[in-house]
Amino acid sequence: MPEFAVIGMGQFGRAVARSLVQESQGVLAIDLDLERLDKVRSEVDATSRTDTTDEAAMAALKLDRMSCVVVAIGVRASEASLLTVAILKDLGVPRIVARSFDKRHARLLLATGANEVLNPEEESGERLAGRLVRPGVLDQIAFGEVRVAEVETPESFVGGSLAQLDLRSRFGVTVIAIQRGDLVLANPEPEEPVESGDVLVLLGSDPAITGVAALK
Repeated sequence: MPEFAVIGMGQFGRAVARSLVQESQGVLAIDLDLERLDKVRSEVDATSRTDTTDEAAMAALKLDRMSCVVVAIGVRASEASLLTVAILKDLGVPRIVARSFDKRHARLLLATGANEVLNPEEESGERLAGRLVRPGVLDQIAFGEVRVAEVETPESFVGGSLAQLDLRSRFGVTVIAIQRGDLVLANPEPEEPVESGDVLVLLGSDPAITGVAALK
């Protein structure tokens, strides 16, 4: 049996299902719309045309045996997403991740039984805003006050080793990886030279990372 089920084969649900497959995970795709299921049928392990607000139909899928069920139902069916989450909770699904549309909907999903909620539109907006404000930062993830960010290598760094650049002392950031084309150097050695076109994966505060990204 697949490890993951994704409910709702709209654009977001299909993207989640395909990404899980790319990570070598087994996926069951669920939707009531047969045309939507046809779009992913050849890419996932299994599909099921199911009304996820029907408790008997959901019980027949034995979703409680899966590691995680993602509820990616679209914005026009917020009530259906809440009822689906409630049914999954009653069925004993160990981990339920649900798409929310706003903060109120997120609170309701959590109260109904979701373990995690996410708002892809909001997250995409935040990432876009970050790119606009910090053009040298390619992508970043925040963990409280600490960030992990991909930063274009300033030309002034090219040719120097990590030890010579001493970014921790000078800027308060740590290089945890270097992306060089298709190659990723994790935990690079201090003697590793920085090349033009490298992407530095930095750990540090927002001001520290922004300071490095602003260098030429």
